[in-house]
Amino acid sequence: MAPTPDVRPVGDLPDAIGKTAARELSLNGISSLEQVASHSKKELLAIHGVGPKAIAILGEALAAKGLAYRGS
Repeated sequence: MAPTPDVRPVGDLPDAIGKTAARELSLNGISSLEQVASHSKKELLAIHGVGPKAIAILGEALAAKGLAYRGS
């Protein structure tokens, strides 16, 4: 199995979400916290490579900017 390419940084998304989550979010057109905020946690969790850890890290980054997941 080939290693996952590291595309970080992706916009203003935190590096701590991991390289797979960053790559998959980018491939799905999500490259900023504002774009993350336009989605629900459930929608983001449906993206391959985006798990509970990434959701928690993104949630903290959203809160720091006064943002939240859609429907939160």
